[in-house]
Amino acid sequence: MASYGYARVSTLDQDLTIQRAALKAAGCSVVRAEKASGSRRDGRTELQVLLDFVQPGDTLVVTRIDRLARSMKDLQDIVHELKGRGVALRATEQPVDTGTAAGKAFLDMLGVFAEFETNLRRERQLEGIALAKTRGVYKGRKPSVDAAEVRRLRYEEKLGPAAIARRLGIGRTSVYRALGAAMVAGRVP
Repeated sequence: MASYGYARVSTLDQDLTIQRAALKAAGCSVVRAEKASGSRRDGRTELQVLLDFVQPGDTLVVTRIDRLARSMKDLQDIVHELKGRGVALRATEQPVDTGTAAGKAFLDMLGVFAEFETNLRRERQLEGIALAKTRGVYKGRKPSVDAAEVRRLRYEEKLGPAAIARRLGIGRTSVYRALGAAMVAGRVP
């Protein structure tokens, strides 16, 4: 029976030092850490390594539940997977311990609040973008495909969509999009 730690930050400029130290102080023999978004599980290889490695009787330790998951569904999936394998979950900074009824209840409450916080952040971001658009400040992302060059290659050099895509290093769908609906419908030579 061992304790394994998982530390996570969302952005590359954030530091994992404090989480690692807290997990070591909590008795974790191994601490896996990564810099990745917590809103989805895919792409979080260190978490998956731990989930694949832990054995019945082990404990997965995090500093806070939001380091493990930012959506209620993801958190419940992880907890369900751990429970099914006989592995406990504990947080060092929160009274979460899935080995107790109170710890399980607190875990569910924290998961709801983490998801709520993520949704609020997304709403604020969309409101800010809408406001910036009304003031003419936000123009959206710059096009990554030069539509004029796509059209030139198609009509002057008579290249097909696949050849244009290869030459420009873009997908064929981007070529079709740049040429417009007529190309997709097959009405453009």
